[in-house]
Amino acid sequence: MRILYTGADGYIGAVLGPKLLGRGHDVTGIDTGLYRRGWLFDDGQTRPMVISKDTRQLSQADLVGIDAVVHLAELSNDPLGENDPEITMEINHRGSVDFARKCKAAGVGRFVYASSCSIYGAAGDEIKSETSSFEPQTAYARCKILVERDLREMVDPHFTPIFLRNATAFGASPRQRFDLVLNNLAGFAFTTGKVRVMSDGTPCRPLVHVDDICQAILCALEAPREAVCGEAFNVGDDAQNYTVREIAEIVGRTFAGSEVSYGPSGPDTRSYRVSFAKIKKHMPSFRCQWSAERGALQLKGVFERIRLDDATFNAAPFTRLSELRHLRSTEQLDPRLLWTPIKEMLPAAVNL
Repeated sequence: MRILYTGADGYIGAVLGPKLLGRGHDVTGIDTGLYRRGWLFDDGQTRPMVISKDTRQLSQADLVGIDAVVHLAELSNDPLGENDPEITMEINHRGSVDFARKCKAAGVGRFVYASSCSIYGAAGDEIKSETSSFEPQTAYARCKILVERDLREMVDPHFTPIFLRNATAFGASPRQRFDLVLNNLAGFAFTTGKVRVMSDGTPCRPLVHVDDICQAILCALEAPREAVCGEAFNVGDDAQNYTVREIAEIVGRTFAGSEVSYGPSGPDTRSYRVSFAKIKKHMPSFRCQWSAERGALQLKGVFERIRLDDATFNAAPFTRLSELRHLRSTEQLDPRLLWTPIKEMLPAAVNL
């Protein structure tokens, strides 16, 4: 299968690329390169060729001959989306839908879209399934809902969109992120000896390891059309529904001697528990292999190997919002988050 995957140089994309090659697919990556500075470790994996281009700048002609697309390239996570809701809407909603339309017109048969369990928002005690109501709390979550809606209307016998509503990701990736809850707490524990939770720890978060997200993508690419066409799937495992407090305690046990502390109730109202029964029914080969405990141990091993220090842990490239603010403040990006050309610096004229 000839596959194009966007966000190839992102947290998930850096893990997905080698797995796609390992399945024998003909693979090309697309990435605009916003977070390319954030390379934490080398895993020795062979990766596909990556074309440096924003998906908004791809033409229909660029997509001819592609059998399937995996679309990961959006502004990723709720705080980043809230930083500028309008540009989030342009990229994550209108940009993704326009890109999908080009894919369909070019003859792409299957379109796997990385959605999010964040769309469930403030769910209270309800266990959310794919048919549950949405309570989006952020622009990021609202865009996911709108993209699912618009792409579902594009279904026909020749175009199969699939929506993977990923739980909160965790685990090691060469293109690491430290703005994800378990990864963040693990980084604090290793570099400071403290597990600092900024809230009271009561919000609920389902977790899923980055490797398991990639496994779900592979299953979605290879599943029978009738099992997945136009369908949304929560990606994770029922056993991985945690409170933030439980996540902190897991990290505290993994990084022995760490002091676990909690703050007051915060402004973030997201809290949800999720059912993952549907993906197991429609894609029987999908099963999560990673628990939070095993993922924390994996991170500990990586941190020890690379001797993670405070400066690296807090470096902008490993936190989405920090890196984007750096690129904007240094005028490397224009208001639409497209790269700006380097201005030629001419020497001042010298009067002789």
